[in-house]
Amino acid sequence: MTEGLKRAVWSALTTRQDAFALGGSLARRFDPSISPFAAAKDNSPEALAALAGLIGGGEDRVYLLQAGDIALPDSLDAETTRLGVLMTEQAPSPAPDTHADIVALREDDIGEMTALAELTKPGPFTSRTPELGGFWGVRLEGRLAAMAGTRLNLDGYTEISGICTHPEYRGRRLATLLSTYVAAQIRARGDTPFLHAYAGNHGAIALYRKLGFEIWSEVNVAVVRRRN
Repeated sequence: MTEGLKRAVWSALTTRQDAFALGGSLARRFDPSISPFAAAKDNSPEALAALAGLIGGGEDRVYLLQAGDIALPDSLDAETTRLGVLMTEQAPSPAPDTHADIVALREDDIGEMTALAELTKPGPFTSRTPELGGFWGVRLEGRLAAMAGTRLNLDGYTEISGICTHPEYRGRRLATLLSTYVAAQIRARGDTPFLHAYAGNHGAIALYRKLGFEIWSEVNVAVVRRRN
């Protein structure tokens, strides 16, 4: 069952999130207005050529994310590459002792959600990213103080993503509160929660371990564009 996690983006785009996919049987990408992630079925020349065909010129970029090496055809360049980790929940963690109220975020909240993501940089986030799954937040003093939600959704697994806290409200365990809440929502529908972190982000990895997550695999990340 964990085989799909090796190419989680591909698995999502060919199963539960195929409605958001552009492409065909060898390579797919999310509608770029929703998410910049893309994937090839494998590293065969045919699949990589199909991936290249999905990327336009100019400012078009895609994010590749997978366990194992990322291969590219001659027509594509990697602007950046980084090592990450994929972590799966092994032991559910109880919610922290805090009195903050969690609210479901709706269409009316998109402006605040986008502004918070732009400020805190939790990863690729657009005004349409919440279409991929539910998002929840904590409001303090009339503003969105923190949020977290779901992104990749494949058979048996759902990713926790977009975890971020406004700098003025850090230290209140809001990220922990929301992460455990989202994980509980995922478990309630029968899936295993998983998430990603950069391998060098030791603070985040330590936090996720406290929440019951363990590293399942290292993953490679690349931001890719068409070669000039």
